[in-house]
Amino acid sequence: MAIDYLSLGKRIQSRRKLCHFTQENLAEKISVTVGYISQIERGITKVNLDTLSKIAESLNCELSEFLTGTTKKVSSYLSEDFNKVFSKLNPTNKKIILEISEVVLKNQI
Repeated sequence: MAIDYLSLGKRIQSRRKLCHFTQENLAEKISVTVGYISQIERGITKVNLDTLSKIAESLNCELSEFLTGTTKKVSSYLSEDFNKVFSKLNPTNKKIILEISEVVLKNQI
């Protein structure tokens, strides 16, 4: 299993905004850079447990609020969500999504 850092980051961002904190406020409170908070919220960097705990404490919430449901099983990750959306598309848009998927697959890291 792996962590979905994008979902984790979006949850942090949502909670931060709910608490009326800017990225600058949060960064200052936990002694990190604004750029680091930005990278966490965009799912670009892997946040360690100590930092995540400081974020949760600063935003007055439980650590589990950020972590619950963020693990993914690599082989089936988002398949159900993708299939639901894909099934609602018209044939033209399905073809477009298929072509985009094939390009992404060829360029996958």
